[in-house]
Amino acid sequence: MKSVIVGKNITKKYKDFKLDVPEIEIPEGFATALIGENGAGKTTLLNALAGIRLDYKGEFTFFEQFNDKDRENSPEVRERIGYTGTENYFLPHWTVDQIREIQKLIFSKYDDKEFLRRYDELAISASGRYAGNKKFSSFSDGTKTKLMLASILARDTDLLIMDEPASPLDPLMRDKLCELISDYISSKEGRTVFFSTHNISDMENVTDYAIIMEHGEIVERGFVEDLKEKYLLVKGEPEDADAAKKILYTFSNSKYGFEGICLAEDLDKLAGMDITTETASLFQISVAIMKKNSRIK
Repeated sequence: MKSVIVGKNITKKYKDFKLDVPEIEIPEGFATALIGENGAGKTTLLNALAGIRLDYKGEFTFFEQFNDKDRENSPEVRERIGYTGTENYFLPHWTVDQIREIQKLIFSKYDDKEFLRRYDELAISASGRYAGNKKFSSFSDGTKTKLMLASILARDTDLLIMDEPASPLDPLMRDKLCELISDYISSKEGRTVFFSTHNISDMENVTDYAIIMEHGEIVERGFVEDLKEKYLLVKGEPEDADAAKKILYTFSNSKYGFEGICLAEDLDKLAGMDITTETASLFQISVAIMKKNSRIK
């Protein structure tokens, strides 16, 4: 498996938090989701990876040949990476026209006609008419995200890094976002998307690989289909609840019975109980792993 990004010994210390990632790899040609509760370290990791902040320790390798310094100093590397963030990627006072002009100056592979096509496709203007004089700060959070998406999709890149792109979007636009990610990956061999998300269910159908974080550390990772073989959803009768609770990875109970996530390797320990097993969703697996590692009781 080729990796579009490899990180080694990535650390960043705050007063009451530490990002500590000994190793991370993002597989080339897939959509990878970075999952975790608030404060898990997702944005800190993505900001370090994208070069938004440089006060971290460790080293990233991009496209199996470039390092962090190349990302900062080499136009070739910058051209190949697109980024959207939760904070204003464009300055608040920039107008749409200025955003277009600045991208023409910075990126040689920016296609202004493609930007205008995306502008219409994503209905960035509520009136349906192009609003070149409108300032970035005047848009809603969802429309700001759509404008950032139009901008990075107007460039010929190989990697998109997106911090919570679905968070400010309505359900229809989240569905469109999944379509955009899928089309981007399939349009050119090796294209890769790495995004963080709270909206696991909405983004599950486009996620190939998942990385789950808690307390600044990676607690699980893998291709989604492999995770669905490793973790199973188990349901059983009330009389077996006490015994099953000792075995299941996570557990919930009611008068109608119990259910929880079970490691596939522990399934034989439930022998003799009246249970059923189902394939768990990525949402169910992620929540179970976060519960297991969370400080929330």
